[in-house]
Amino acid sequence: MRALTWHGRRDVRVDTVPDPVLKAADDIIVKITTTGLCGSDLHLYEILAPFLDSGDILGHEPMGIVQEVGPEVTAARPGDRVVIPFNISCGTCFMCTRGLHSQCETTQVHAHGTGASLFGYTKLYGQVPGGQAQYLRVPFGNTLPLPVPHGPPDDRYVYLSDVLPTAWQAVEYADIPPGGSVAVLGLGPIGDMSCRIATHRGAATVIGIDLVPERLDRARGRGVHALDLGALGDGLTDAVHELTDGRGPDAVIDAVGMEAHGSRVAAAAQGITTLLPDALAAAMMKHAGVDRLAALHAAISLVRRGGTVSVSGVYGGAADPMPLLTMFDKQLTFRMGQANVRRWIDDILPLLTDEDPLGADGFATHRLPLEQAPSAYETFQKKQEGAVKILFTP
Repeated sequence: MRALTWHGRRDVRVDTVPDPVLKAADDIIVKITTTGLCGSDLHLYEILAPFLDSGDILGHEPMGIVQEVGPEVTAARPGDRVVIPFNISCGTCFMCTRGLHSQCETTQVHAHGTGASLFGYTKLYGQVPGGQAQYLRVPFGNTLPLPVPHGPPDDRYVYLSDVLPTAWQAVEYADIPPGGSVAVLGLGPIGDMSCRIATHRGAATVIGIDLVPERLDRARGRGVHALDLGALGDGLTDAVHELTDGRGPDAVIDAVGMEAHGSRVAAAAQGITTLLPDALAAAMMKHAGVDRLAALHAAISLVRRGGTVSVSGVYGGAADPMPLLTMFDKQLTFRMGQANVRRWIDDILPLLTDEDPLGADGFATHRLPLEQAPSAYETFQKKQEGAVKILFTP
């Protein structure tokens, strides 16, 4: 089959690789019809090389048609249409039964002290072959795949793999009061969808903050107060306060993570890791402060006293400095973590209708053949051509 594989920093290729096969009695094989390019895939493209091997298959936002099932699979059969969550969860362990599928005890990666395994996402999360491919082996065939109806386009359902539940959890964790306010840092796929969900769930004031004109215009088109960080600079806080009665928003969602602009020291640290042998680079990534924390510091500064900061952007450094004095003084609440995909599906699926209140059907900005994935990674990384959400057809 053809699959998008990693070969080094900013070097991904579409190669011919062996087809996946059933390994466990409850595995299924899915023929991928649509698969997404995620902002966190750029962490693999740019930063997390020490935890990847040449030939690793990337991607964690797939959907498709079941082709083959193991002998113990009773909940799926060939021909079924399914979406595959990005976190690999058994659905039956202590964590899964409490809605913490991203902490699944069956697939935790104990060698690295991390949570549930993820499709296509480094040794830190199991080094499981990903979904930017023609076929995908999916474990836990009775509990992990999300069945969806035939008929509507893939665009309606593919975001159940990551974008929709990640954004839904970001808003849920933000705990925005009815009629309240939220600022969303970063208007990539997760930030954009978080704005839409916050509006749908009753936030009266939704503020989106970014540097990319196309992303700002896209958010404004859905009624968001879109603020250009590049134009405002140090005036950002004043602009946000003007929209929130002078005190700051009730909640701030950090949808940026480790690739935020700012912090030359952290940027240099990230660059250094690309020059070190993998073993040394991995140790530095796991035990040093290598994140650019501009977005997180902005969230702490912007949110009102007693407010909530919800972090959906991925950070990678274990020893990042945090402004604990300000966090304590402002009596802030923080919630964060990988999305528990399965937990939120029952809330989201009823919204994926012809009425399309979240704009899922038209959310993608680019639809490309998988063979064009290498150039698409570069375009997305450089924020060119108005790229917000790119979908591939294998």
